[in-house]
Amino acid sequence: MCLKLIYIAFFTSILGCFAQNDTLQNRYFKSYNDKITASIYYLDTSNSFQIASDGQNPKTFVNLIPNRREQIGFNLNYKIIDVTLGFAPKFLGGNKGDSNSKHFNFNTRFYYKKWMQSFTFINQKGFYVSDDIINAQLPRMRTTKIGGSTAYVFNDKFSFKTLVSQNEWQTKSSGSFIPTFSFYYTNIDLNTPDSSPADIYVFTIAPSYFYNFVISDRVLIGAGIALGAGINDVDGDTSALYQADLNFKIAYNNDRFFAFASLNSVSFAQDDKVDPRLNDNIGTLKISVGYRFDPPKKVKEVYDKVNEKIGL
Repeated sequence: MCLKLIYIAFFTSILGCFAQNDTLQNRYFKSYNDKITASIYYLDTSNSFQIASDGQNPKTFVNLIPNRREQIGFNLNYKIIDVTLGFAPKFLGGNKGDSNSKHFNFNTRFYYKKWMQSFTFINQKGFYVSDDIINAQLPRMRTTKIGGSTAYVFNDKFSFKTLVSQNEWQTKSSGSFIPTFSFYYTNIDLNTPDSSPADIYVFTIAPSYFYNFVISDRVLIGAGIALGAGINDVDGDTSALYQADLNFKIAYNNDRFFAFASLNSVSFAQDDKVDPRLNDNIGTLKISVGYRFDPPKKVKEVYDKVNEKIGL
């Protein structure tokens, strides 16, 4: 069976440039930034949409779901270098449609002291319509989303990196209030003769609270919730917008081996007075296992020389 290569992403994150100097000394979490981290993962992620209308009786809800959602892949990380290789094989149940369906997803985060900046890029082609009556393909439909969020972590004892990566581990239970500002631009094009592309801009502010509950030295559960509001602009028409984010992670960790499962959902819903409404959801399920090891001496020497020359 032919495997379709979805993405080969090589990027250099400035995470290492902005790492807090006191991370290694903080007794509430432990850093593994000096290790090479290798992992394999299963990922189910997509940007789906729902068209809801109150103008009909009964109300109608039509879901637009991407054909390509599920991926398996490999990740290699060392300090500020992060390399990911992923595939979307057809044998995975969430991957539908023909070979022209595509999905590219890129996410990264940068840290500076208590600030966190996330960046998201999603490009999708090939959707299907799903409701109680209809299940039809939209093979030419395309969507592109670009944006991210800026957050501030109030509590020095809380490790947000424990939730989103495996380069840090919370050692004592702690939580934090984290206000977040989000901005996303989305282009939707049905690619049909009687339709035109739509440009959607989203601005929201969402207070949130996250907590890492350390069950034992090697097991923790992390969770977070955010509820916010903002403005939605669709081709110049503005309306109120509501945001709801849910985050959950259960993880096992020792200094070498780790495994985790995480579930994240970011949902935007237009005000009920807007008819029809276009609601937007980014959902991600990730299951990963990995291993940390000391970098080979030659790799460390080369990295340190490059690091010294470019001044990171």
